[in-house]
Amino acid sequence: MKSVAMAACSTVLLGACVSSSTPSAVAPMAGKRVESDRGMVAASHPDAAAAGAAILAQGGNAVDAFVATAFALSVTDVSQTGLGGGGAMTFYDAKTRRVEHLSFYPRTGNDPLWAQADSSRGRSMGRAAATPGMVAGLLEAHAKWGSLTRAVVMAPAIRLARDGFIVSPLLSRTIASSRAKMQADSVAMARFMPRGEALRPGERLVQPELANTLERVRDGGRDAFYTGAIAERLSAKVKSLGGLINVSDLRQYPVTALRPLCTTWREFTVLGAPPPMGGSSVLEMLQMAEQSGVATAGGFTSEPDAVVKMADILRLANADAGRWRGDPLTMRVPARGVATPGFAQQRAGLVGGALPDTVQAGDALAFDTTAIPDACRRFDPYPALVAAVASPEPETPAAGDEPAEGHSLTSHLSVVDARGNAVSATTTVGVLFGSGVYTDGFWLNSSGSNFDARTRGINRYANSTMSPTLILQGNDVRLVIGAAGSQYIQPAITQVTVRTLAFGEDPWTAIAAPRIYASASQKDVEVEPGFTSAVYAALVTRGYRPVSRVADITMGGVHAVYVRKDGRRIGVADPRRDGVAAGQ
Repeated sequence: MKSVAMAACSTVLLGACVSSSTPSAVAPMAGKRVESDRGMVAASHPDAAAAGAAILAQGGNAVDAFVATAFALSVTDVSQTGLGGGGAMTFYDAKTRRVEHLSFYPRTGNDPLWAQADSSRGRSMGRAAATPGMVAGLLEAHAKWGSLTRAVVMAPAIRLARDGFIVSPLLSRTIASSRAKMQADSVAMARFMPRGEALRPGERLVQPELANTLERVRDGGRDAFYTGAIAERLSAKVKSLGGLINVSDLRQYPVTALRPLCTTWREFTVLGAPPPMGGSSVLEMLQMAEQSGVATAGGFTSEPDAVVKMADILRLANADAGRWRGDPLTMRVPARGVATPGFAQQRAGLVGGALPDTVQAGDALAFDTTAIPDACRRFDPYPALVAAVASPEPETPAAGDEPAEGHSLTSHLSVVDARGNAVSATTTVGVLFGSGVYTDGFWLNSSGSNFDARTRGINRYANSTMSPTLILQGNDVRLVIGAAGSQYIQPAITQVTVRTLAFGEDPWTAIAAPRIYASASQKDVEVEPGFTSAVYAALVTRGYRPVSRVADITMGGVHAVYVRKDGRRIGVADPRRDGVAAGQ
């Protein structure tokens, strides 16, 4: 089993990882399930996971490993994330027993046109790009909680950009599907489609322009990216393509520290990502699963009643998420109310009832000031709304004015170090290769398309479904989990968590098992292969229309670290993606 444990160690980072002892279960794919008694990283690319493991081996903590992994993913998982994107991270400090959350998602700027609809409906590359927060967020997390130097944690990413890495079938496929974006920039075309076609699997992608940008950030910190030549070229390129980002937007970009959402579920304390992230849906769905009997069903794959109830739960939560979203600094977003046991109980009462064509959202505002569970008080969780913050009208987007996040893709990583510190972090550039704006070796995000009539405005964060989650049992981390995949993120996290912590399945079994997805606005239920025929029949009897889905990257790419009660870490990576786990 040494080869499985070592699979995540890249040739670029040879020697960075050490072999873990033989695991108790084996995944049939290299690096997808790894055990260790010390640190563990699970991420959506092997070289990036190896980068994080290398930092842990050098004495770095979970935040150091997170920063190193995220910068490396900006090089290797380049179609999904990058310096031109943003994200969020939830961090547990085992020494202080506090949980922290940073949001560094793309944001609109000062231009008044941000308050108006994009007349191009996403066809303008420049208009789709919002001010990126990735570099600011990673550097702020490192400055607050990291222990190694910036040069050390950025070194793996710089090597991967300068020396290159091996292209996977998935990356080759995403490049090929994004030909129009590549053709819009001659440098991008030279790097990703050097012969007029996508780099093939097994070829090497070298990104010297990105290496130069990373080196400038290493040497000059935040200012090297958000002021000066890089910022000026970024703004000029965006404006030449019809966009709105100006140099003052970049210079003034704020990373926001927010309190995590918190609830209890079974014997666990669940800590989720507050708005503008989508963590409240995960907390709501877990509680509905408990209150409706799903969590006690013992399984999904061959349990028709549990799957049907889960479909109801997904639709209810999807309706609530669609209504209660936005930038909490400028809008009324009762995420605490959504996450309360009382609201979940009210919504769970609808499971198994009438099956409407479209599910309506519940009144989370009515629960926003209810008492939080006692176990959450020590974390100083996300507060109730401040009454003075108004919700802009209209409450419902106008026809043809819906946000365009529906097909966005992302990248997730989970880390637990030897001391018990943990980070769950999700990052993105939006849709594949973001807006298509390429500058200084990186792609700018497409998050400017995530606004509609209710959420649009100047100087505000785009809303997102990203949900980096931590689950504790007492003072110990039990599960660090998150996912990629836009609207599939929260359903994937919920189903894997229920399988792992309620059904007692091995984390690899839970992550590889088939999933479902259901939206509030239709009765179609997307179903991956692997369920019994009785499950499909039960969905039809309930009134649903099962729709076959081949397991792929859009169904939710989960990366997680499970910590057993004896302290042993089990890192697992979703077979739907390129990722692996790497043990220290």
